[in-house]
Amino acid sequence: MPFFFSRYSGLLLIFFVHGLVYALLLLRKGYQNDRASDKWLAAFLFLCILYITPWMLGFAGWYDGFECLRCRNFLFYMPLQHTLLMGPVIYFYLRTLFQPTIKFRRADWLHFVPAALYLLWCAVVFVTDQVVLRQYYLMDGIQDPDFDDWYILAGLISLLIYLVLCIRYYRRYKQFIVQEASFADSIMFRWVRNFLLAFLIYFLSNLIFHLVPLFGIDFDYTDSWWYYLLFAILFYYIAINGYSHSIETRMRFGMDLLSYKKQNLLGAPAENNDFLEDIPFEEVQPAPRDVNGLEEWKEKVLQAIVTEKAYTNPELTLTDLAKALQTNNSLLSRVINSGFGQNFNDFINFYRVEEVKGKLRSEAAGQVTIMSIAYDAGFNSKATFNRAFKKLTGKNPKDYLNSGSSSAEL
Repeated sequence: MPFFFSRYSGLLLIFFVHGLVYALLLLRKGYQNDRASDKWLAAFLFLCILYITPWMLGFAGWYDGFECLRCRNFLFYMPLQHTLLMGPVIYFYLRTLFQPTIKFRRADWLHFVPAALYLLWCAVVFVTDQVVLRQYYLMDGIQDPDFDDWYILAGLISLLIYLVLCIRYYRRYKQFIVQEASFADSIMFRWVRNFLLAFLIYFLSNLIFHLVPLFGIDFDYTDSWWYYLLFAILFYYIAINGYSHSIETRMRFGMDLLSYKKQNLLGAPAENNDFLEDIPFEEVQPAPRDVNGLEEWKEKVLQAIVTEKAYTNPELTLTDLAKALQTNNSLLSRVINSGFGQNFNDFINFYRVEEVKGKLRSEAAGQVTIMSIAYDAGFNSKATFNRAFKKLTGKNPKDYLNSGSSSAEL
């Protein structure tokens, strides 16, 4: 089959090949590590390279049909732009990223029904035209069905729905994680924010690209190529960052955005629901009137944190502390939020930073490095320590040292 190289077809071919390589690498990593999120991201990249394929092959001469009628029919009868699949695939990527142990349920297939119906219709068209009648009948032979107005509109609606769901999902996760983990910063998945921003840019550019002609501004075939180049750059960015940030949370975050049932944010087994109660989404709640003996509970918490130094555990969670105090997560969360005016993550990091500051002021501080002190205090990374230290003191560690507070080494 012919392929005429030009700056248009050649440049898209580069992104096509690189996207395919990253998709295969993620798929391989997903199977090696039994990591569903990598598999879903690989599926998304496959959809992305298929999305640019009609424009890449179109500029390579396939739509002309003069030298290769089979090439033209391949583009007409093979569905390549799966916008009805992109949204659900991204949604399940986030779900498995935040909930590695979640199982794909039978009801989850409903997300893929619209895309399946479109694929079924494409199969019917192909069989009718190419196998039974051997002529254009359901297909007009002029316009690629992937670019029909109704299909483009359906794809835009699907993308908008899942974009809203994914943004809401990520916000809920961030609100949950600062209430549950003392190492929230390291599992905040900040790159997901950039991933969703890239997804938003794609949606807006897609919307603008298809709305502009309604105002009398027509794009020719070459002008449209720039839109697909932008899309290729976006998915290439997602491929690189998705591969380099191929990790999953260890927290038991469980939430179904499409369910109206009360959610157990910790994803606890049914038999443990009496212990692991729901943690509210609000980061800092008003002082509860139903927490009996608030001051007594504050003393218990301080005993565990200050006296027993529970904060030195770098993987301390609200669940761990609740078990140690023989209470439930919901009550303990309200005690910390209301009694100390902080979420769990900031509350624990406050005592870690205080220990670091105390050791920096001691005469023996110069014999050890700051990071050694930070790790002993419970921080699990330099980035997390620096961010928490500046948030709570207004200075980064180096400025704190230069202010004359201590003489420890960097």
